[in-house]
Amino acid sequence: MELLEKLINLSGVSGDEQDVRNFIIKESKKYLKNVSVDNMGNVIVKKRGKGPKILFLAHMDEIGLMVKSIGKKGRISISPVGGIDPSILIGQRVYVKASKNKIGGVITNPDVLNDYDIEDELKMEDLFVYTGLSKKELVKKGVKIGDYISFTEACNYCTLGSKNVIGGKALDDRIGCYILLKLMKNLKTENEVNFVFTVQEEVGLYGAKASVFNLNPDYAIAVDVTGHDDDKMTMILGKGPSLTIKDAEMIGNKHLNDLLRASAKRAKVNLQLEVGDLGTTDATSVFVAKGGIPSSVLGVPVANLHTTISVASRKDINDAVKVLGEFLKNLSKHKKS
Repeated sequence: MELLEKLINLSGVSGDEQDVRNFIIKESKKYLKNVSVDNMGNVIVKKRGKGPKILFLAHMDEIGLMVKSIGKKGRISISPVGGIDPSILIGQRVYVKASKNKIGGVITNPDVLNDYDIEDELKMEDLFVYTGLSKKELVKKGVKIGDYISFTEACNYCTLGSKNVIGGKALDDRIGCYILLKLMKNLKTENEVNFVFTVQEEVGLYGAKASVFNLNPDYAIAVDVTGHDDDKMTMILGKGPSLTIKDAEMIGNKHLNDLLRASAKRAKVNLQLEVGDLGTTDATSVFVAKGGIPSSVLGVPVANLHTTISVASRKDINDAVKVLGEFLKNLSKHKKS
């Protein structure tokens, strides 16, 4: 999965997606000529054709941090970009994307820095990036308020207990980007297909809201990830892609979900059905647009979600490609309902 590895290893915190965007543009042009970037920074790849027309979305951005202030001792206070639990950040290696350099550092707090025990529950304001440099040295290297802070290459793609189990940063949602590129590579349909790689999903689904303005699809499918929960035995790694019936903000279109379930059956792929109370996806920005667009979410379960190293199953990812490929094969037979 060299393509997925390359995607995961790129830095693309919400609002700073250009490295991912440039890579996706280059890859997309291998398969389709109509590739553009809108004013928000979304990448839109079009394959012209007849109806019904389908829109696939996957977001390029990942969670990360931003420089909030620089203290006299060189301690860099941080602001979260996207949903991050402060308790998972202690000891994590990061780099500050300054204007002149990438400055390596580690997330810590005064107790850990001074070799004391942490007594209180950690809050984001308790944490800072320690680089070993003074404020004067950091400023000289170009560090300033508003600079992005990314998790380092030490958290890149890897295999875990077996070759089928992968780990890495930004699986949310480089997995979705990977799936769309695989679909694009093997695309064989007379229908119109739009692939949209969105920005700023992690901070408010903003890219998707803008992207649909100039598109008029009959169906929309967000390809994203969902949280693994082995306590409740739901969304288990290796048990198949996930199909969202309901999340915190939307209910998947029943007709579209039926079509996806039928596609999975033809592809001989097991689907895990998700009824969730937390989180949502780009589909929430799309399903109420332009008078209403039948929308749903198909993706894969991911453990350790929204941390520096998440975990997923290669089989689930490949099976998601199979299901959506089967869906596209029968697109002309589908009728809106």
